[in-house]
Amino acid sequence: MEPLGTATILLAMCVSFLLFFSTWRKRSGKGKLPPGPFAFPLIGNMLQLSRKNLPKHIEELSGTYGPIFTIYLGSEPVVVLSGYEILKETLINLGEEFSGRGSMPIFKKNTTQPGIIFSNGEQWKQLRRFALATLRNFGMGKKSIEKRIQEESHFLMERLRNTHGQPFDPTLFITHAVSNIICSIVFGNRFDYEDKKFVTLMSLIKKHNNYSQKIKTLLYNFLPTLMDYIPGPHHELYRNSQMFRQFVLERVNMHKESLDPNSPQDFIDAFLIKINEEQKNGHSNFHMGSLLQSSVELFFAGTGTTSTTLVFGLLILLKYPEIEEKVHEEINRVIGQSRSPCMADRSQMPYTNAVVHEIQRFIAIVPLGVPRAVTTDVHLKQYVIPKGTTIFPRLKSVLYDRTEFPNPEQFNPGHFLDENGAFKKSDFFMPFSTGKRICVGESLARMEIFLLLTALLQNFTLKPVLDPKDIDLMPVTSFITIAPKSYQLCVLPRERD
Repeated sequence: MEPLGTATILLAMCVSFLLFFSTWRKRSGKGKLPPGPFAFPLIGNMLQLSRKNLPKHIEELSGTYGPIFTIYLGSEPVVVLSGYEILKETLINLGEEFSGRGSMPIFKKNTTQPGIIFSNGEQWKQLRRFALATLRNFGMGKKSIEKRIQEESHFLMERLRNTHGQPFDPTLFITHAVSNIICSIVFGNRFDYEDKKFVTLMSLIKKHNNYSQKIKTLLYNFLPTLMDYIPGPHHELYRNSQMFRQFVLERVNMHKESLDPNSPQDFIDAFLIKINEEQKNGHSNFHMGSLLQSSVELFFAGTGTTSTTLVFGLLILLKYPEIEEKVHEEINRVIGQSRSPCMADRSQMPYTNAVVHEIQRFIAIVPLGVPRAVTTDVHLKQYVIPKGTTIFPRLKSVLYDRTEFPNPEQFNPGHFLDENGAFKKSDFFMPFSTGKRICVGESLARMEIFLLLTALLQNFTLKPVLDPKDIDLMPVTSFITIAPKSYQLCVLPRERD
């Protein structure tokens, strides 16, 4: 290593060390943080925590330290919350106090401007309120968006028919369909699957997912100052985000030219109109930066978790063909083959509805939740959590609660069925989180998962390329989310009435 490089890294370590003690001194005396594993200066719990499966390791620590404990990502403390009662007390009963967004270094590096997901305070409230109202205006949770999903479903079914029963990886097809639905809301139009711009977008999403799963990306959250000087996927993740932001900027400029203030066609149009309305407000939260970041966040959030849930769901059904067969029987009885599934069917399809819920419960796609932060000093049990402290609300601890879901490690649609076979709701079902930071697109995601999965099983029978008993459901983990391992399947057309 060159002397200058060595000196730079040593300087960075010294700065980080000083920052650690500065943070420690500020926090000491303000309150009593929950106990946790011993943390070293500068690196925190980096040496103790598993870099390959952080959510699983934190789950194990919960067994040792209980429902409330503290870990250190580098010099920053993170309070981990587990169990339904604790999450209800904090995210719901103390919703305002726990409504901040946690500051994770890797997020901060890739988020140059405020958006809906990573903003805080009044800025977050205004952007979230606007996003919810705008998404509802463009049909989220209504018949109009249901029609968009059904239309995209037809394109997806046609692509699946063209596989002609040959093995293929469903990830790209599913991601294309889900992405096009959010594209129609944010950008105003869907893309042809072969469109060069769309192909580029899908490539950026794939690279983003790959970079997010790398060890160095996780390490960035422990030692951001040091890792800034070390090459690796965390830098590629940043460049990837910048490329997508450039795509959004191009779409925004196109919208500026065609904008009709009296007739907004999509989210970008509505945001541009809001920017114009607030031009005289020198401190407005609606500007080009928040538009670009909010659009990026909506696209990634609206594409990633929903498509992953569907791809994982298909893998689960491949492993349990008897469950798929029961869904086929219910589809035949309620819908048949002559029309597309609709949301009105869901109330008449308790078993299919239970399968959809069990898929989301079982995979626990965001096991640690998206990081929160407390907006003020909070008294919780015998502890005091200082303002600004990052919070990990362990959603999986609720989705795998043994009193609510017996044998939670087993995939069982009966978790959401009563003794009469009717669908049974559960307060413990919170894959979209809960409280004031609950996912903005929850209702859209629920519609997409039900309609796309039902349409797929209406048209096709799934055929595994492996013996079902050999199918591995162990996920691949990143810092926040999980995904299934890459796999292939065949889809065989079902006979029509």
